[in-house]
Amino acid sequence: MDLFQILADNCNGIGPIVAFVKNGIFPIIQIGIPIILIVMGSIDLGKAVLSSDDKEIKAATGKLIKRAIAAVAVFFVATIVSLLMGMFGTSGTGVEGTGNWSDCWNNPMGTNTTDAGRD
Repeated sequence: MDLFQILADNCNGIGPIVAFVKNGIFPIIQIGIPIILIVMGSIDLGKAVLSSDDKEIKAATGKLIKRAIAAVAVFFVATIVSLLMGMFGTSGTGVEGTGNWSDCWNNPMGTNTTDAGRD
């Protein structure tokens, strides 16, 4: 990829950053954080079960449920952001010198997907 291809992207030069956020950071947030939350809750519950204290087990169960709800909410953050980007993606059109934000979000590097196999 050369400099002219980077500058000719759909995002006025920030295509690599948008691609990194969409394809790198969002999957980590969407998959990694919920897994960590559920594992942490399971470890807390395991410790409580090993201690054989009913009060501690009840507290750990409540904490696991809260973490599971948070994990589900975090999982859907990336989907909600993508939907919002699609809904409000045309907000820049009509202003001189601006493009369609949804073009940038959906295809940040400006590559033509129909000619992807031809070289």
